[in-house]
Amino acid sequence: MRALAEPRRREILRLTWTDEVSAGDLHRAFGDITFGAVSQHLRVLADAGLVACRKDGRRRYYRARRRELGALRTWLEQMWSSSVTAIS
Repeated sequence: MRALAEPRRREILRLTWTDEVSAGDLHRAFGDITFGAVSQHLRVLADAGLVACRKDGRRRYYRARRRELGALRTWLEQMWSSSVTAIS
């Protein structure tokens, strides 16, 4: 849970929830933080077992490890679903 206390990490997890996303694309999705900061967030998520990393040459691709999240998966999906409903 400590890894998800940071809102940007929750957003990274959301962005990688259904698709594999490159570190560069994740960085571009944030616009207001450095690539190094995104990389640090990704490392925390990976160390916590929340995202998987696949290397392809110099590129890194990340995907949420949804099955491994257990009950946390349900909580995250409900949180994201209620956020979308609130915007609509």
